[in-house]
Amino acid sequence: MRIILSIMALISFGTAAAQEYTPSFGRELPRSAIRIYPTAAEAAEQGGTGNRYMVPVAAWEADGNRLSASFTVPFVWINRQVFLRLGWVSGTYEVRINGRTAGYDADGNVPAEYNITKLVEEGRNRVEILLDESNPAAVLESWKENPRAETGPAWVISQPTLHVRDILSRTRIGEDGDATAEIGIVLKTGSLNPRTSRIYYTLLSPSGNTVTTGSREITLGMRREDTVRFLARIPYDSLWCDTLTAPYRLQLKTQHEGRYEEYLEQPLAFRTAEAEQGRMTINGRPVALKCREVPGNYAPSELRKLRGEGYNTLRLLPGPVAEPLLDSCDRLGLYVIVQAPVDTRRSGDSRRVGGNPTNDPAWREAYIERALDSYHTTKLHPSVIAFSLAIQSANGINLYESYLKVKELHESRPFIYPDVEGEWNSDRLLTE
Repeated sequence: MRIILSIMALISFGTAAAQEYTPSFGRELPRSAIRIYPTAAEAAEQGGTGNRYMVPVAAWEADGNRLSASFTVPFVWINRQVFLRLGWVSGTYEVRINGRTAGYDADGNVPAEYNITKLVEEGRNRVEILLDESNPAAVLESWKENPRAETGPAWVISQPTLHVRDILSRTRIGEDGDATAEIGIVLKTGSLNPRTSRIYYTLLSPSGNTVTTGSREITLGMRREDTVRFLARIPYDSLWCDTLTAPYRLQLKTQHEGRYEEYLEQPLAFRTAEAEQGRMTINGRPVALKCREVPGNYAPSELRKLRGEGYNTLRLLPGPVAEPLLDSCDRLGLYVIVQAPVDTRRSGDSRRVGGNPTNDPAWREAYIERALDSYHTTKLHPSVIAFSLAIQSANGINLYESYLKVKELHESRPFIYPDVEGEWNSDRLLTE
């Protein structure tokens, strides 16, 4: 009888936990950290302090579990899309603009964007972040100890109705030794009617020479997106590696009815990274990964010291990842293994159904969301050579499903889970 009552209690506990979890809603699809500029000259300068189309949100006020700040929408943003980008938030949270809900994020560890076009008005606006008083996702975040209400860098961004949503890049080395880079420009429209614009692209070599240039007219239906792709030939001795880190530069501009509406200048580095029989290869050459575990907010100023100690790879711990850290690793030629924010060690290591969130189907969407968020927000960094799906989280259905989902990305970089204990849901990657 006691056994039956115990089983019923476990079922009831699992049901309660499932009811507590609220999936994300209202967010845009995750994307790389691209910057928008109003003129070609400003894009070429690549200033990081803000411009007419990217305004930092600062001076946050804290009141318990509520953070709030003000921002201004200028007249020139009328008839454009307006997005709020939050770098990270210390828990699960709801976003409100002028008192109205914009969305909810069940994973505050990675950048999230919200289309707030219909919620803002010209002039002064108010943004509020309401953190859940009892974080439903705390069971997935064992590394946190009573976090206070905080948010990372935040921006309000203006883009045209048909705009660049993301940038994709993939590299293949041919039989002649040189490489072919496939570059994808993901375009999206927020219009309710078909919209036609022209996208111009130019790829510049590290020395500033034009590798390829062109344009494409594209028409998108109601709130649709599509990808414009082009190829570029990359000499082998220009591929990114630990000793050659100078990036190419991708210049983009969109034009609608004869008027240029946005400019982007994105550094791009090309290389191949894949695991062959467990050994990492960069541009087809084997590399021994000498790892050091560091938090995602590790000081970039300390990286040269790690290299002097013989480390060439950072294995990030779960939690927010600072964009300046990845930028510095790109420049220094350090490799990075990005960690999805899943750590359930406080739930024990039981692999029975419901014994750990990893084997509780109620958490399936949370695991998949965190794996995909982690991938999409870091994928353009050449230093990122592998992705880890979780750490110290037993094993079970949710990590099986996460692995299957990320493998649909057709990504050559390995997806690993260090605690897989011989099961199939991890690519093999040897580290020291």
